[in-house]
Amino acid sequence: MVEKTASVHWEGQGKKGQGKISTETGALMDTPYGFATRFEDDRRGTNPEEILGAAHAACFTMAFSFACDKAGLATTAVDTTASVRLSAQGDGFAIDRIALTMQATVPGIDDAKFQEIAAAAKKNCPLSKALAGVPEITLQATLR
Repeated sequence: MVEKTASVHWEGQGKKGQGKISTETGALMDTPYGFATRFEDDRRGTNPEEILGAAHAACFTMAFSFACDKAGLATTAVDTTASVRLSAQGDGFAIDRIALTMQATVPGIDDAKFQEIAAAAKKNCPLSKALAGVPEITLQATLR
């Protein structure tokens, strides 16, 4: 069993407040976030959707590579992007779409098998399972 920890410290109110995100590994250490990094174009920090997208892309990519290994195929390179959409919903917001886009080099695989493995990895990666409440999770997988 694996358990990982992240923490947030927030100061101030609402739009004027600022937070800092840290992870136990130190990959994020007091990384700033706030209204401007989430809803405007402030690139001096991060936001929950960006972190969620990175986590989902990483989880899916690893699941795909492991599934290829299990099928006797070695992945040479896999590049995945996750686009997470936060939309207004009632008085608040909701994540209503995650679009995964993956390009991979897998010698000796045909496109049909590639698509089958990619779809299974999307369905079975732990982050996809955790995000099952998101109404739309898409995958565009391209074999290079």
